[in-house]
Amino acid sequence: MTVAAEDGATAAGPLAGVRVVELAGIGPGPFAAMVLADLGADVVRVDRPGGAGGLRIDPDYDLTNRNKRSVLLDLKAEGSVAAVLDLVERADILIEGYRPGVTEKLGLGPEDCLARNPRLVYGRMTGWGQEGPLARTAGHDIGYIAVTGALSMIGAADGPPIAPANLLGDYAGGSLYLVIGVLAALQHARAGGPGQVVDAAIVDGTAHLTSAIHGMMAAGGWRDQRGTNLLDGGCPFYGTYETADGGYMAVGPLERKFYAEFIELLGIAEQAPARDDFDSWAALRTAIADRFKQRDREEWTAVFSASDACVAPVLSLREAPAHPHLAARSTFVDHGGIAQPAPAPRFSATPGAVRRAPVRPGADTAEVARDWGVTSLVEGNPSGTS
Repeated sequence: MTVAAEDGATAAGPLAGVRVVELAGIGPGPFAAMVLADLGADVVRVDRPGGAGGLRIDPDYDLTNRNKRSVLLDLKAEGSVAAVLDLVERADILIEGYRPGVTEKLGLGPEDCLARNPRLVYGRMTGWGQEGPLARTAGHDIGYIAVTGALSMIGAADGPPIAPANLLGDYAGGSLYLVIGVLAALQHARAGGPGQVVDAAIVDGTAHLTSAIHGMMAAGGWRDQRGTNLLDGGCPFYGTYETADGGYMAVGPLERKFYAEFIELLGIAEQAPARDDFDSWAALRTAIADRFKQRDREEWTAVFSASDACVAPVLSLREAPAHPHLAARSTFVDHGGIAQPAPAPRFSATPGAVRRAPVRPGADTAEVARDWGVTSLVEGNPSGTS
């Protein structure tokens, strides 16, 4: 495992020079800002006394706040909103994840900010979006992916839908769509266009992720029933199987030549039912499952290593960094004693890096005031901190 750049290292990444103001929140907003920071943007997180609420975690371990700097401001205190607007005037992007109408009440809504900086990209991260019957109601990842149909696809045919942590909604359908949106809007602004508001709703992004499935369903190639399709566990050669030691192997040889190698290495080439005989899929599943139960995960990993059978061990989060391929690519790095995913994707000329440990609230107020030329951050001490 490689070691990332030390704290204070020179900024790197394709977004070096881009300034981002993040109004502290939870979930997808911070992760989106982390992605921008990983790619070299100067992200200043505006934290508030008492924290952003939600899931509590020691700031030293909140990896979504790596590569950022923090100022601490009570947005309800006199002078604090003016200080944020001074930051906005010098920023390229603002990210907020409050319910619709909250920043407007604070005096930091799109009209306020774009009046101060007409080229600003104002990114709004919510679950339901800025409009619609549910826009002002509370929600979480599981509910957002539920109403889009995405959750209905995940799980066994004879069991309930299974939530994939908060990866599908918060981060894939939310954070990454916000990142795409603000970078597209930034490109537009830098080409001479006006600044604008980016409304990134988790329900919109998650629904968009299901585009190919909707096409398959319209063509008759996908059943609107969980666990009965090619990619949702319905197919015996696209799923997971338990090994003798209680581990699991992931199997996915969809192409015929890969499937032929799979059953050969598995040792069932002579007795396996035909893969194209749907009526025999249950028997094929049983044959595969029985065979995998005869060896442990490590043994099967060795059997299929370096093959084109499309079989991989199901590793835990703690095991993943040591996988030979991931280790060779430095997919995970160690920074400050914490093993963590490295910035992604990769750039040949402007690589990103983990430059700073997770930021503690208010730790960089004086530094940001100096670097951004925003003396109002410290004049009058609007945050009530030193």
